[in-house]
Amino acid sequence: MIDDGQFDASRREKAAQINTAVPNAARVADFLNGGRDSFEVDRRAASSMLGAAPATAAIVPRVLAFHRRAVRFLTLEAGIRQFIDVGTGLPGAETSRDLAQSVDPACRVVYVDNDPMVLSHVRAFSQSTSQGALVALDAKLTDPAALLDGAAATLDFGRSAALLLPSTLPFIRDTARAAAIVSTLMAALSPGSYLAICHVASDLDPALAASADHWNRMSPLTVTLRSRAEVAGLIAGLEPVDPGLVPVDEWRPTPGEARPGRAAPVYAVVARKPALSGRVAGTEDARADQTHDLERTVTGSLHLDVLSMA
Repeated sequence: MIDDGQFDASRREKAAQINTAVPNAARVADFLNGGRDSFEVDRRAASSMLGAAPATAAIVPRVLAFHRRAVRFLTLEAGIRQFIDVGTGLPGAETSRDLAQSVDPACRVVYVDNDPMVLSHVRAFSQSTSQGALVALDAKLTDPAALLDGAAATLDFGRSAALLLPSTLPFIRDTARAAAIVSTLMAALSPGSYLAICHVASDLDPALAASADHWNRMSPLTVTLRSRAEVAGLIAGLEPVDPGLVPVDEWRPTPGEARPGRAAPVYAVVARKPALSGRVAGTEDARADQTHDLERTVTGSLHLDVLSMA
């Protein structure tokens, strides 16, 4: 057990790692979404990227909108009650915990990041319901074994869960390695679990390559754009839910959802881990019945209004 003195020392050590001399992905994303948790170096980086590709401005808001729609689907339609949100970023108005626990207060959420500023914000500004759980886990996507070990302290891997990778895979330069990480993480989750990802595209807006080059010259954490075929390879063996792998604005848009400006050059998909052959009869049907019962008891207008906020 870590005593308070050790914990405080650990937090001071992490805080000392905050580097204001180079742009930080989470802080730049916060700036592009209208937040205030950025430094001058982040704002200069954002300006440089926007100058190269104006569509860069649409990426963060549209990824966050997809995140809301995906969590709504996963809770209301798929019946998921456990979430691993990797690369959560700086918390905004609505988080995975807000969205999931507004449907079922017993939902359990593990936020995974290794950015000290992000972890500090999550711990300071996010609180779980008493029925559910919320944990901020200091771990890296590039170390899936440690990530899984940490998440297992909060989640039951014998039950279905959702792995959310809204913006992290582009930071894995090697595509084969990115696919192997996804495969390792999904292999640990039970059949009937889901994966939700967004990925900046190499084949939707030619100017985005110049924006990525600007970022890669400024930051040691480089970004890799991928084509639709390459993103499809990251979810091999999983079953995409309708409408499949599509540009982010086309993934189950909320009726009436505002989409100002140009399209975001990002792919999005939610995919399901297939059930094992010879599964116990009735297990999935029972889960579906429970989900339908929950939907009937949820006050529709209240929750759907909350979950549909753009």
